[in-house]
Amino acid sequence: MLCVVIPVAFPSSSLMISLFSDNNFLDLLKRDRRYKAEAYFFVFQALHYAQEKLHLGRLQKSETTGESRTDENNHANHVTGQDLSRAARDFALSQYGFLAKTVLEDIGIQKSEDIGEIVYNLIGINVMHKTAEDSPADFANIFDFSLAFEGQYQIS
Repeated sequence: MLCVVIPVAFPSSSLMISLFSDNNFLDLLKRDRRYKAEAYFFVFQALHYAQEKLHLGRLQKSETTGESRTDENNHANHVTGQDLSRAARDFALSQYGFLAKTVLEDIGIQKSEDIGEIVYNLIGINVMHKTAEDSPADFANIFDFSLAFEGQYQIS
C-alpha cells in the first residue's frame, strides 16, 4: 500500500491527493520503479516554487489540448525544463540544506535528466502538459549534482 504524507499547506494538496489515488499514477509507479512517489511530489513542489517564489513561467498553449493553461490564480504555468531543473536544485537546498543530495538520491533523483523523466512520465498520464517546443533534452546536463549539493554550490 502506498502512503505519502502531503503537507496541507501546500497549495496543490488537493491535486496531489487526487494524483496519489489515481489508478494511472499507481500504474506508473508500478511500471517505472526508478522513482518513488515522493519524487513526483517533489517535482510538483519545485514547479510551485519556480512559479510562486522565483516568478518563472509564462502562458503557453498546451500541445495536448491547444488551450492556454493557467492555475487557479490565473498565473501562467509553463516553466522550461532548464528553469524547472534549476528551481528544483534551489528548492531542495532551501528545504534540505546540505542533505539535499542525499534526500533526492533516496527518492530516485540523481541528475537533472531524472526531473525530466518524471515530468514526461506525468505528461504521459495527462497530469502535466508540454508545448511543441518542449523536449526531454531540455533537462539534460543542467548542472552537476555533486557540485550543486556538496558544498561547492553557493546559495545566493
